[in-house]
Amino acid sequence: MAQSIIEAPIQIDTSRKIIHVDMDAFYASIEEREHPAYKTQPLVIAHDPRQTGGRGVVTTANYVARQYGVHSAMPAQKALELCPKAVFKTPDFPLYKQVSAQIHEIFHEYTDKIEPIAFDEAYLDVTENKPQIRSAVQLAHQLQREIWYKTNLTCSTGISYNKFIAKLASDYRKPAGVTIVLPQDAEPFLLREPIEKFRGVGKKTVPKMHDLGILTGADLYQQTEMDLIQHFGKLGYILYRRVRGSDDRPVEYLRERKSIGKERTFGPFLQTQTEVNTHLKTIAKLVSTTMQAHQRHGKTLVLKLRYGDFVTITKRRTFSEFLPNDPVILDQYAEEIFDEVVDSHFETGIRLLGITLTGLAPLAFENLTLPLYPHEH
Repeated sequence: MAQSIIEAPIQIDTSRKIIHVDMDAFYASIEEREHPAYKTQPLVIAHDPRQTGGRGVVTTANYVARQYGVHSAMPAQKALELCPKAVFKTPDFPLYKQVSAQIHEIFHEYTDKIEPIAFDEAYLDVTENKPQIRSAVQLAHQLQREIWYKTNLTCSTGISYNKFIAKLASDYRKPAGVTIVLPQDAEPFLLREPIEKFRGVGKKTVPKMHDLGILTGADLYQQTEMDLIQHFGKLGYILYRRVRGSDDRPVEYLRERKSIGKERTFGPFLQTQTEVNTHLKTIAKLVSTTMQAHQRHGKTLVLKLRYGDFVTITKRRTFSEFLPNDPVILDQYAEEIFDEVVDSHFETGIRLLGITLTGLAPLAFENLTLPLYPHEH
């Protein structure tokens, strides 16, 4: 006799009012504001690949450049191939940070429950808010108007009862859009979204989803919880709930992180130094992005590696100054530490690599004494 699996009912809290604010092409829009001529030109915020030997990635691009297929995280060299007439502007992070701080001051006029995700986006819990505006839509419009009046920049907002749907909604009508997804509208909204829009479904997961016939939220909804867990592990457990409109994560406005790190587990195991270096570069980029999002920097870099036979090594290096959140530098130090600690167990392969930064402090505590490329002369 087949054993039936009983799935517990999912509880959904619809009492909150959460706004996800996403600045429109933030860095590029600031540059357009400072240099109006850029508004009619394809503008790419990145080091010019013609001056860096083809190195570098696109931080963002204005909407003119996006019409040519240029997008963030694309290699700068590829952006140049797609749009040979593009203007490449080196990022001015001190300016972007200054404007971001100005926008966060505006957020605090409405609520102190703010979770920054990056310089250009944040979650706001406005269930209770300082102006005592009952309508979250009215509050979002007022917030947009004030940001425009004080910074001459536009933003898009998504409004819903949880963070996952609010973030999806903010991307729905860009630029300068306001999208609200009410509890009764959540299911049809989620079911028609392409699977690529679901957070956690990245480049490696998409082909596996497509192989299973999961192209949209509706396809995802048809999967059982056990099947999703079997195919995708913890992500499957989360996605089963997300597509049903459940996400009880709070807007984390009081959290003080003591460390920020990323780990990756590999199967098959890594067998060569080249593979290790490639993945350390990827992990360093993830750590750098997360550090920027939390507006922190750290003084201690920790490398973790686990061999195929489960022998685990953790090695830390502490610096006298804060490390810049530059993936090139983080990767360089991680590779140096790896070279110091790697031993004969490498023959069994490497099943896990991780980079963590500790000794964190807010980016407001600046130091600029470290050169950009510390080992270049």
